[in-house]
Amino acid sequence: MRASRLSSELETALTEFVRAAADCLQAEIDAGAEVELELGSQRGRGVTQTPFYSFRALTGRFIAQRESQLERLPEHAAAVSALAGFDGLNRYLAGRGGETRSGRGDDVLKSGARADRSEIGQHMRARSALKCLLDDVFAEQTEFDRSKIGQHPERLAAALARLERAELTMTSAPDTVTLVATLHGMTIASPEIKLTQGLTIATRAALRWGPEEALASIRDDDQAEHLLLALTCEESSDAHEVLKDLLRALRLFGDGRVTLGPLAWARAGGEDAWSIVALGSGGRPHGMLVVAPEQEDELRAFCNLVSRRAPVGNELAWALRRFELGCERASAYEALSDHLLALRALLEPEGSSSGLLAGRIAALCATPEHRAKLTERMIKAQKLERAVIAGTAAERAAGLALARDVADHLRALLRDVVCGHLTPDLARLADELLTAPVQAPEVEQDPDPETAHAAESEQAQQVLVEA
Repeated sequence: MRASRLSSELETALTEFVRAAADCLQAEIDAGAEVELELGSQRGRGVTQTPFYSFRALTGRFIAQRESQLERLPEHAAAVSALAGFDGLNRYLAGRGGETRSGRGDDVLKSGARADRSEIGQHMRARSALKCLLDDVFAEQTEFDRSKIGQHPERLAAALARLERAELTMTSAPDTVTLVATLHGMTIASPEIKLTQGLTIATRAALRWGPEEALASIRDDDQAEHLLLALTCEESSDAHEVLKDLLRALRLFGDGRVTLGPLAWARAGGEDAWSIVALGSGGRPHGMLVVAPEQEDELRAFCNLVSRRAPVGNELAWALRRFELGCERASAYEALSDHLLALRALLEPEGSSSGLLAGRIAALCATPEHRAKLTERMIKAQKLERAVIAGTAAERAAGLALARDVADHLRALLRDVVCGHLTPDLARLADELLTAPVQAPEVEQDPDPETAHAAESEQAQQVLVEA
């Protein structure tokens, strides 16, 4: 199974190899070996343009000369094996081919281009990528003391981030767009969840390659750390549709009101610079959608289903849009009218004067013994809406809970219809449930005394016969 970006196992294997390689290379230095230096010059500014001379360490050449020793390290085999399953391996090699300081950049790039898709070819590319990673970590260093890796962890972290970014950087498709946005009202147990190719929900630690502004914006001293959403697609218009579909699916999946942050960061093709994109207000999150590891496959399937089966141009599509508008309101009171309008479109085609809405909601969302209570509660919700419109409703806990109940019932109905569990004609279905005869629960009656006595006598005789 191929990995999607840097898994914890891959990161651990690479980190352990870099540390083992540092020990091996430093032992060479301690034994008297030296990293060669190259004299270079750079023209100064001004009239005289006096050249400035400097020395550059040829660290890549030093590492390449000890390639066989590094390959004999136990950590080398584990790192190559883990790296061979990395999806961004070819793009990483293509991007690093002209930058390796060992002078072997062209060879690395050509080997990646020539190699086939076989296991041997992938193994060769992984070995080349590992050499590039070492060159990146130790660029222009003359010592390899492991303690210096601990003193400067940003060098290793930056090198791993460049490797990780290869998964989403489409160097062969300059017209692609990569977008990173903050996601609020959701938490995941895994470091990241890859929903589809190019669409990932991740924690801050799992998305190190993202823009620094986005990484900094999701940490708040007063709140839990938010998530990041990473998306790569061909056009910016496609990104808008994908975000809309994803938010709709997440809001239908659970009772947490998930929202996007007002800003996102985007870049085109393989560019390094990020630009800020305004997404607009996505409302305030309410509650928390918690996705456990065992729910990840269900979430992937659900997001795919909602994207494929989203209704268009009918009452269900209109109600779904009203539900989403309600999710973007600043308060539950403001969302109440949106959600009741959606329910009326689905359950009260005769008009609000019919007074059938509350009973039909109860028929679909409550068991027969609880229908009367839910009907009464939905009537109260409609009275609350009129008070909100008139400006006489004060926000109290009971009223907010009532408004959120309306939202939860609407969400459940929409989810079941979109998934195919309920027919779109909810009004007819509710009426059928209301007119269906209610079966009384079976009550176990005491047996007739004479019948019971005869049964006991027969059982006793059977015991005597067996004895």
